[in-house]
Amino acid sequence: MRSDAIKKGIFRAPHRSLLFAMGLTRQEIQRPLVAVVNSANEIIPGHIHLHAVADAVKAGVRAAGGTPIEIPCIGICDGIAMGHEGMRYSLASRELIADSIESMVMAHQFDAMVLIPNCDKIVPGMLMAMARLDMPSIIVSGGPMMAGRFRQENVDLSTVFEAVGARLSGRMSDEDLFLLEESACPGAGSCAGMFTANSMNCLVEALGVGLPGNGTAPATSGERVRLAKMSGEAVMALLASGITPGRILTPSAFANAVTVDAALGASTNTVLHLTAVAREAHVKLSPCDFNTISDMTPQLCSLRPGGPFHMQDLHEDGGIPAVMKELARGGLLETEVLTVTGQTLGSNLERARCRTGRVIRGLDDPYQTTGGISVLAGSLAPDGAVVKRSAVCARMQRHVGPARVFDSEEDAVRSLSEGKIRPGDVVIIRYEGPRGGPGMREMLAPTSLITGMGLDDRVALITDGRFSGATRGAAIGHVSPEAAVGGPIALVADGDMISIDISAKALDLLVPEEELRRRRAAWQTPQPRVPTGFLARYAAAVSSASEGAVMNRCTSIAESSTDPSTPVAS
Repeated sequence: MRSDAIKKGIFRAPHRSLLFAMGLTRQEIQRPLVAVVNSANEIIPGHIHLHAVADAVKAGVRAAGGTPIEIPCIGICDGIAMGHEGMRYSLASRELIADSIESMVMAHQFDAMVLIPNCDKIVPGMLMAMARLDMPSIIVSGGPMMAGRFRQENVDLSTVFEAVGARLSGRMSDEDLFLLEESACPGAGSCAGMFTANSMNCLVEALGVGLPGNGTAPATSGERVRLAKMSGEAVMALLASGITPGRILTPSAFANAVTVDAALGASTNTVLHLTAVAREAHVKLSPCDFNTISDMTPQLCSLRPGGPFHMQDLHEDGGIPAVMKELARGGLLETEVLTVTGQTLGSNLERARCRTGRVIRGLDDPYQTTGGISVLAGSLAPDGAVVKRSAVCARMQRHVGPARVFDSEEDAVRSLSEGKIRPGDVVIIRYEGPRGGPGMREMLAPTSLITGMGLDDRVALITDGRFSGATRGAAIGHVSPEAAVGGPIALVADGDMISIDISAKALDLLVPEEELRRRRAAWQTPQPRVPTGFLARYAAAVSSASEGAVMNRCTSIAESSTDPSTPVAS
């Protein structure tokens, strides 16, 4: 056992003394030591209940003969961080999470891990750590929040963001906004739609590193507690059989995840996160893979923000196993891949079924014939840009309009709030990329204002930042190269015509090349917005959004001599 390094032999008597100090018995010390990595805190609704999930995990580990030891993990609530300086830390925290888990687990020589995330960057950060450490591991999330109720309709956090725009445009009263904000988020769990957190928790299932039900079993249900206990037991079975993430996170597993991503119409942030996780797993995943797979994958689900359903509806209709079984029926998934059950994906899906067909459609009757995400490219985004095309109305799938240029999110929100954006405009928000932001802030505030004001079918928003999974409308993010490194988005001027053609996957700046050369000669690298601290270090080391916005690491001797990455099967 790896933990023998801290507990076996006479030279480890001091180490055992410290373990005894925490109340461990000699028998507990002799068993495998399992890190229960818990991101519980009292600032994220999706994490407020995670101590109960961790207790259930620990019960499962003990029942299977292991000794669970809980260790902490930070987490940021994107909803609370949204729209101000705090959002600069959200994506960057993904790297801190992966690094801190590596540090804690390796320093204390654990034998296995159970990772308990729930929201936004915590899920991919834990996936990155899992891939990097390659020790027996499983993820069990805290589960989705139930939808709220307002005026006899289901609502969620996205409803509240959009209500701000409705209030500013006179379409909602102060009283209704007050009542809505108290009822939209009824309790613990990750926000109730197919937003980033729930998208990633569903993709944990698709990758094979979480048990069936991980993405959809409600946070407050007994099923979630049982799932946590079973995950504790499952990690002990993984340890006994020697199954590590390296055997599970294969190119075929990532292809499956992208396929499920497309079928769900998931958050655009999944492109960033899956790319980053694949890098840790030494698998090549590019924007082209998302387009290739999405083009041949029908969209089988339509959840908020693009559709009417919430996570509880998807769960009641069979959850992710039912979605995957339908995809497998059409030969769109590789079913022989290994999963944390110790069985193949095909074996896991034998008992899965779509219960009503109300939420999950069949391959012969999809919501759309192609998947929910597209990667666009063109003269405005030579290295790509990402759009959730399933959340874009028909009239905005193709659009040409004048640019309204802003060098920060705050400037754009101010202009929107003052009614200065007109139908047909293309709002450009730049210098918000991984390096320029720094931190690649989400733009839920401006997109929600556009939607709440009733302009989402007439106004587009393009940014080198990114969007919340709760965003809908013609919102195009991850524009690469970003403005801070001199990408074409840095050269756009007010009034320039922008062409968007989502079906053709094209995003172009309609300005003569001679004029662009003149502007480029006059362009200067901007001064860093945050000159000190973690964000300054992050900005200096972060890669392009097209590469997952990961911190560039030092190349090892092994990596310099050979490229271990394996491309995703398409």
